[in-house]
Amino acid sequence: MAQNSWPGAHGGGWGGAPQWGGPPPAPQPGVIPLRPLALGDVITGSFATVRGHWKTLAGVTLAVQAIALSVMALVVGIAVASVYDHFDPVFHPPFDEDPAPEHVVPLVIAAVVVFVLLMVIGVLGMAVIAALCPAVLKEAVMGRPTTFRALWRASVRRAPAVAGAMFLSGLIAGSPVFAVLAVWLPLVSSAGSGEDALALLGFLPLLMLVAAPLAVWLGIRFGLAPAVVVMEGAGPVTGLRRSTALVRGEWWRIFGYTIVAVMLAGAIAYATQIPFNLIGTFAMMPALQGIPEHGAPSTGAISALVFAFVLLFIGGTAGQVFQIAFSHLASAMIYVDQRIRREGLAGAILADLAAGPAPGAAAEPAAPVAAHPAPTAPHRPDGAGES
Repeated sequence: MAQNSWPGAHGGGWGGAPQWGGPPPAPQPGVIPLRPLALGDVITGSFATVRGHWKTLAGVTLAVQAIALSVMALVVGIAVASVYDHFDPVFHPPFDEDPAPEHVVPLVIAAVVVFVLLMVIGVLGMAVIAALCPAVLKEAVMGRPTTFRALWRASVRRAPAVAGAMFLSGLIAGSPVFAVLAVWLPLVSSAGSGEDALALLGFLPLLMLVAAPLAVWLGIRFGLAPAVVVMEGAGPVTGLRRSTALVRGEWWRIFGYTIVAVMLAGAIAYATQIPFNLIGTFAMMPALQGIPEHGAPSTGAISALVFAFVLLFIGGTAGQVFQIAFSHLASAMIYVDQRIRREGLAGAILADLAAGPAPGAAAEPAAPVAAHPAPTAPHRPDGAGES
């Protein structure tokens, strides 16, 4: 069996004499035991990683959001300033006159450019966070400390490749839905507003019933690509191929793990926001009632509104940070589980730890794993095969 290694590992492992009553427990240098993981191990390991590294996760995530929002505001401000003179002729043209093309075209071009730039900025920001979680998990699994600076640098460095993997996987997974819309929209347009158009409107859900399961299947198939890109230093296309190889034969189990992790992250994030939303709403209601219909609001009303909006912002940000971090950590945990099952990663991690920490290991995250051959047949401790 070919054995892929964690950084610095060269085979071997930590053994132990068999104990009465069954095999010895799996070693656990970090947040998970180094054996094939059950669903509970994935969930508890993700919680343990969040609990042990929440400062780094929250710090990098908030820094990314602050930078992304600032750049987005700058882009929008520059665009509005560049076409400001065209707003009034387009939105307030003379009576019974259409806006002139020389005013409409600059606005359309500016809107398209702003939309593309905002999408790129948003994807890059999400890619930094998606790269951060596997980098944190790599150290958490090995029980090594992390620093904000080291993980920030590692996340930013791998963000373009992660963005490429996310874009390609999203494009491929969404292709069935895009194909249905590409066929259905022209048919509806050509049918006009008669009974044929109504029949086509009812036909869309049937088409989506076919396209949606295929999109979900493709999404799970390529879902481990970001973790591969970060932990193995792979490119986007290689990440998609490796994800496909790791998921093959285990789709249903990985689908179940992913659904439970995503639903749990969403539920906890929503529960986190509830007290902030309630307090903020109750603080806002008397403030709104205290604002006169004509005249300036009082200082107390303004202070109450500011307090309410701050609470709502804190609650929303805390929930969003947890939901994003937990979902990506669970996905990376599934990647580690698949490599433990298929490629003997547990022994490589233990051998690397037994060799001792490298100089500066506490300050810098471990280097990416080198590219690997296709995974071998699934491996289980009892020697039995897996379906």
